[in-house]
Amino acid sequence: MSWLLGRNRQQPTDFSGGADGPDKPEGQTAGERGNDSQLTKAERKAMEAYRFDSSALERAADAAKTLERSRHAREALELSKMQESTRQQEYATKVKEYEAHIEQAKVEQKRIDHEERRKTLIEETKQQQQRAQYQDQLSRKRYEDQLVQQQRVQEENLRKQEESVQRQEAMRRQTIEHEIEMKEKNRLKLLEHELRAKARVDRENRDINLEKIRLKAQEHRTTVLEGIRTAGSVIGAGAEAMLTDWDKVLTAAGGLSLLALGVYSAKGATGVVSRYIEARIGKPTLVGDTSRFAFLDAIKHPVKYMKRLRSKPTDALQGVVLNPKLEERLRDIAIATKNTRINRGFYRNVLMHGPPGTGKTMFAKKLAEHSGMDFAIMTGGDVAPMGKEGVTAIHKVFDWSNTSRRGLLLFVDEADAFLRKRSSEKISEDLRAALNAFLYRTSEQNPKFMLVLASNTPEQFDYAINDRLDEMVEFTLPGLEERERLLRLYFDKYVLQPAAAGAKRFKLDTFDYGKTCVKMAQMCEGMSGREISKLGVAWQAAVYASEDGTLTEKMVLDRCRDAVQQHKQKMAWLSEQERADHKSISGASEASKPPLTLTADKL
Repeated sequence: MSWLLGRNRQQPTDFSGGADGPDKPEGQTAGERGNDSQLTKAERKAMEAYRFDSSALERAADAAKTLERSRHAREALELSKMQESTRQQEYATKVKEYEAHIEQAKVEQKRIDHEERRKTLIEETKQQQQRAQYQDQLSRKRYEDQLVQQQRVQEENLRKQEESVQRQEAMRRQTIEHEIEMKEKNRLKLLEHELRAKARVDRENRDINLEKIRLKAQEHRTTVLEGIRTAGSVIGAGAEAMLTDWDKVLTAAGGLSLLALGVYSAKGATGVVSRYIEARIGKPTLVGDTSRFAFLDAIKHPVKYMKRLRSKPTDALQGVVLNPKLEERLRDIAIATKNTRINRGFYRNVLMHGPPGTGKTMFAKKLAEHSGMDFAIMTGGDVAPMGKEGVTAIHKVFDWSNTSRRGLLLFVDEADAFLRKRSSEKISEDLRAALNAFLYRTSEQNPKFMLVLASNTPEQFDYAINDRLDEMVEFTLPGLEERERLLRLYFDKYVLQPAAAGAKRFKLDTFDYGKTCVKMAQMCEGMSGREISKLGVAWQAAVYASEDGTLTEKMVLDRCRDAVQQHKQKMAWLSEQERADHKSISGASEASKPPLTLTADKL
């Protein structure tokens, strides 16, 4: 209602007052103005504060009368009330905002105090840690000093003990030397005394000894003369009787002739029989393992021999995991070998090369079983130690191979050990002679035996050996799919089957075997089939070493990681020359070369 009372409203200018203008209030006389002029400025201001202006009340009364006569008086009053209420609310809102600012300032101050306290605690903790580290360093240093001091004391004691032992040893040695010297002097004195006594006895008995020697010599001479006379008379009488009787002469000559003939005939027959027995019954020295049963083997193992006779030819690729293209090629070789044996044709010589552990030996055995042939395995490293006997041993091997009725597959493992290049390699004369003998016996195709060579470094073969090879098959490391199939196979063989058999200490935890094999196949990159097969034995060992005899997924993966780490360590140990020799290990690509992997018990 401030507008009704004239607040915030400009005062009207009154121009009727003349020169005094608006400074002259109503009702003020000239005497009063004269009195005011005598007052100071501060007194005039104090007097003006107590003066009452009635014009404002008059205006308010006029406005109130006008407002009462107006038809919007009530609405104006309500509007003024609402404006006053709005001002009160705005004031309350501002008060609350001010209080909120105060609370926020208090919270911020608490946060700052807390942060300062946290920083203080961190700094105190840091100081305590530094103090603890410093104290620990001091204690360590004191402990190290104590250890050094103890070591010095121990070394000093040890040195004193060694000196004492050395002094005692020297005294003991001196005592022993003195005893030996005294014993030697006593022995020499005793010997001298004995010799003197013996010499004295000999001098006293000299005549008696000479008489004994003379009598013995006379008796010996008489005995020899009598023997010569008797033998001469007997031989002379016999020679005279034989020369005078021609029948006795002819009988003696015939007997001597028959005796000589019997000796030479027995010697020759013995050689022939021994060679026949060695070829038919025994086996050569160089042959280590063979499926060919000898007569003695049949006697020792009759059950095994009967099973061998009743056994039927098996598939050459049974239990084999390999690339389809390479499988097709090996199957063609197996079929051709089998038909060659049936039709009594000439066998073809085969070279199998690649990294170790990829199944070359096992495939050779399966090829012989599939073809119905005997197999024999010899190692090239056994030839060099035989020296000059190596040539004879090689001839015996081929002679023995030619006597097989079923046909023989001769597998030479590590053939590069003695079939090296004669031009660039430094080989001994004995090894060169053995190589020449091998070349001589394999110069032509043979219907009796099939030659299969295996090597990790075929580039070291002599050119003449390469000329005798008809087929070359490369065995590479298994790829991802082959590794997965191998792991599944060995997991079933070494884990699932023993667990299903109900072994006392072999249990299997529940986990997804398929996913585990897939994960391990990715981990085992670069490993050979033999290394993967050893994982099965490692899993069994983990079961036997566990407390409850249960194989878990963690144990399986841990053994796989150990095998991978060992494989990497083996690869790191390879020298530059070995890396160059085993190019298929270090540089072969799984995508460009077909992998071959065998799944037999022993790769």
